[in-house]
Amino acid sequence: MKIKCLCLALAICAGLACLTGCGCSKENKSGADVHVFYYTYSDPYISSVRSALSKKLQEAGLSVQEYDSNNSQTTQTEQVQTAITKGAKMIVVNIVTTGSDDASSGIVRMAKDAGIPVVFFNREVSDSVVNSYDKCAFVGTNAAEAGYLQGDMVGDYVAENYDKVDLNGDGRISYVLFMGEQGNNEAIYRTKYSVENANKKLTAASKNELVFYDSSNTDGYLLDKEGKWSAQAANEYMTTALTSYNAANDNMIELIICNNDNMAEGAITALQTSGFNTGVEGATTIPVFGVDATDAAKELIKAGKMAGTIKQDADGMATALAKTAKNGIEEKALLDDMNDYTIDQNTAKVRIPYGIYLGEE
Repeated sequence: MKIKCLCLALAICAGLACLTGCGCSKENKSGADVHVFYYTYSDPYISSVRSALSKKLQEAGLSVQEYDSNNSQTTQTEQVQTAITKGAKMIVVNIVTTGSDDASSGIVRMAKDAGIPVVFFNREVSDSVVNSYDKCAFVGTNAAEAGYLQGDMVGDYVAENYDKVDLNGDGRISYVLFMGEQGNNEAIYRTKYSVENANKKLTAASKNELVFYDSSNTDGYLLDKEGKWSAQAANEYMTTALTSYNAANDNMIELIICNNDNMAEGAITALQTSGFNTGVEGATTIPVFGVDATDAAKELIKAGKMAGTIKQDADGMATALAKTAKNGIEEKALLDDMNDYTIDQNTAKVRIPYGIYLGEE
């Protein structure tokens, strides 16, 4: 098979995305205005942001080149370096590594040396990184907010439905929690506050606090060791757990809390294999909670197979990013004319709010 489009062939080799399918258009040339680096295309929420952002950038009259870093910081750093060398005018980065400033600081240094703006998004970088360059900003959520809201959502649900959730009638709710990534602030806060806030709600309602299903696990969570927040990891953990903690043994896991909706999907698939959460009338449903409000999660909630999620506004994220990118290209301050947004006092960080989603729009 002959490759008719040299640009497309090069893009495939470099892990780049051609936004127009197969044509050598303005969008897939190295001279595109805005270069966007995603930590991975496979993350469902990131996929939603990507779809919305590419549309909004093009509507703003900006050419765009996308990159899939495939969860490799080395790959992403090399992609950024190449893009800058080839004349990128603006870079937008969904950083892979969040546990230290090394990677983000290195990217800022490259952008600063080239005199081009850089905006990080979704996966938060430190204030010191943003403040190190006057053409640097961050667009994302308040990491702790998702944990607080998820905890409130779980606590309210369990307090209201305690006897129904307590399958074995022992007066305590046995739960499992799936953590997406070690060292990631979003994962840390969602893991911490989802349980803490839920227990505050239960205590206030004179109910017993949640109890982690496995007393030998002192962490109180099951971690996706590959840091992918994946459905596969949650499914494998859940399938294994159900071999010992099940209805037949009268110690069934009664509640599932997930750092994101992808992990919630994986847990639900495992539950369905064991006859739970099928949506069939009369079948037992274990309440499962996630974060992101992906389309798949919304469908599961609508079908009665999932209890709730926290909406992370992909379209709102994309809108703010497109505004900062346009400002950068036009050589304005990155946060120019963004007074409608919540912005941190001492650093150029734009906050996109979360919200509880229980099935209503």
